[in-house]
Amino acid sequence: MIAILKREFRSYFQNVIGWLYLAATIALYGLYFLAYNLNYGYSRVSYALNAISFLVLITVPVLTMHSLAEERKSKTDQLILTAPVSVGKIVLAKYLAMAAVHTLALAVIAVTPLLLLPFGSVPLAESYAAVLGYYLYGLACIAIGLFVSSLTESPVISAVLTFVFLFFGFMMSSITGLFSAVGNVLTRLLLCYDLVSPLLSFLDGCLSITGIIYYVTVSVLFLLLTVQSIQKRRFTVSVKKWRLGAFSLGNAAAAVALTVFINLFAAELPSTYMELDMTSAKLYSLTDETKELLKNLNKDVTIYAITSEKSADTTVSETLKRYADSSSHITVEYKDPAVNPNFYRQYTDEAVSLGTLIVTCGEVSRVVDAYDLFETEVDYSTYSQQTTGYDGEGQITSAIQYVTSDNMPVIYQITGHGETELSGSFSEAVEKANVTLTSVNLLETDAVPEDAQAVIINGPSSDFSEDDAKKIISYLQEGGNVLITAKYEADPDMPRLSAILAEYGMAFVEGVIAEGDSSRYYQNPFYLLPETASSDYTASVGQNYIFAPFVRGISIPESSEDMTYTALLSTSAQAVSKTHTDRAKTFAYEEGDIEGPFTIAAAAEKTADGETKGRLVVYGSDQIFSDSADQMVAGSNSGMFADILSAFVDTDGMSTIVIPVKSYENTQLTIPAFTGRLMGLSVMLLLPALLLAAGIGIWLQRRKR
Repeated sequence: MIAILKREFRSYFQNVIGWLYLAATIALYGLYFLAYNLNYGYSRVSYALNAISFLVLITVPVLTMHSLAEERKSKTDQLILTAPVSVGKIVLAKYLAMAAVHTLALAVIAVTPLLLLPFGSVPLAESYAAVLGYYLYGLACIAIGLFVSSLTESPVISAVLTFVFLFFGFMMSSITGLFSAVGNVLTRLLLCYDLVSPLLSFLDGCLSITGIIYYVTVSVLFLLLTVQSIQKRRFTVSVKKWRLGAFSLGNAAAAVALTVFINLFAAELPSTYMELDMTSAKLYSLTDETKELLKNLNKDVTIYAITSEKSADTTVSETLKRYADSSSHITVEYKDPAVNPNFYRQYTDEAVSLGTLIVTCGEVSRVVDAYDLFETEVDYSTYSQQTTGYDGEGQITSAIQYVTSDNMPVIYQITGHGETELSGSFSEAVEKANVTLTSVNLLETDAVPEDAQAVIINGPSSDFSEDDAKKIISYLQEGGNVLITAKYEADPDMPRLSAILAEYGMAFVEGVIAEGDSSRYYQNPFYLLPETASSDYTASVGQNYIFAPFVRGISIPESSEDMTYTALLSTSAQAVSKTHTDRAKTFAYEEGDIEGPFTIAAAAEKTADGETKGRLVVYGSDQIFSDSADQMVAGSNSGMFADILSAFVDTDGMSTIVIPVKSYENTQLTIPAFTGRLMGLSVMLLLPALLLAAGIGIWLQRRKR
């Protein structure tokens, strides 16, 4: 067998075929590698691999057409039929020789992610999952081509038939859509020959065990069929030939049935174990908080996706699989608008976009628009919308909590003192936390409403009345939760607002902070990038920046037995508080200024008998909770705001889970134009040209002999 393998492998490089396969694969991949990775700066090679998925329809027929058809045409197949080596070993040797040629091409492709490393962060795990998927995809196609070659003695017919076989496998997903939009038994069986769909999981950043099983079983199946095809010609006696033919047909049918069963069974296994998430942002994985929610779920929840299963976004459908696999109470159903155009009207009167999710539990439902599943922003260099984050888990988990919850916590936003109203991503964070946000003017009520889980005082520009301040202080004394932010341009002399802070021993520092450490501000010393402490109030921030413009400092005392203080955001020691910005001549310390470091966000928790009896969280700027500041740090500020909400409503047995948006951004590589073109042309033109020239040279030299 080894001798046959060596002979077959050498034969591919003693003529042009092996060299042509390598050159064509590398050249076309190099074209897209140059376009996507080197020109646009994309860090994932999966884009280039996805673009060349059709290439095997052309290269594999050329590689496999001579493997057995030529043997039959030249009658050398008689040596195979009479050889002491088993047919199975001969077929395997020929297959491994072609697989080795394919391996050489993929080995070159596997080097390209490493070439990108000097220019930025490259998700190697995702990239090599994609390379592995394409490698297995190619091996399965080669096995199909080898089988087709065993059916005919004409290499040309073999190439044409292989193209037809692979084309049907490439287009099978679209072909089945012609039979049924919603799917049936026939389409499910036909999809067992869908060669491309398993590849998409690898290209999307998953190490797909289901995909590995599929490509391995398909390869083994067609190798077995090849053996059976050759075995039928080993006997010439008519009776024996008929019997062997029946035996071969029975073996082939059994092999096909077993392959279909294995793959249908693998498809039913939980995707948590069969689709390993290799993405750097863990786009498809569920967080521990969601897993805990699903583990304790005791109500039946149905998630309707307003799209056909085939056209669903792969990231969303993969997420939905994990929800269904994690709880027997979760059911996912796809509703194709082409088949059920008015299905959504049972739950909303407003038109919904394709891909919208409707989460239901009994009579309660929530509609999650498809556009809310992804975070986008405008790229002002191209003036186009760019997808920057994936919020599928956050929105679905929030909706499940909403439809299964018996009570909705309420947070009151105080008005009447020139407060800044929450809007944009911060009001969305409140909704995502399944909290009802209601405005209240204390002048119109005798006290803070009894159902208040928390109170937000967001940047008042005028002082509270004595009566209003007493209502807030009374709410704090009764164990309430209060969030207060400062407005830097407001009247600094607000004694009654100060009295509210003083109830928990806190106070604002006079002036506006200018950061002296250039690494701790953005463009302007008043635009702070503070240090973030690790706490429940900043859990989602991690290593990301918080953007804090025009901030006042906050003084906090030492913690005591009944009061715990936590500095959430802080400046460097080089920061100063400019007490007279209208007369300031420099950002550095001047007479009358206050020297740092400063706390610019702090939390105070009152405890009794080991339990928290009230919280006061204070931020030195209301602009921290503005959309403009949030966009500067890709949602870190709104993520921190969501953490505060989670801490506030986690009282009296009422808890909420807020999953932050997962970064969906392509890490942008910075590649000098000349370097990028040089690398791209080397992969796309120079290396393929050298390979092709070597093949032609060897072929011409052999012809002269």
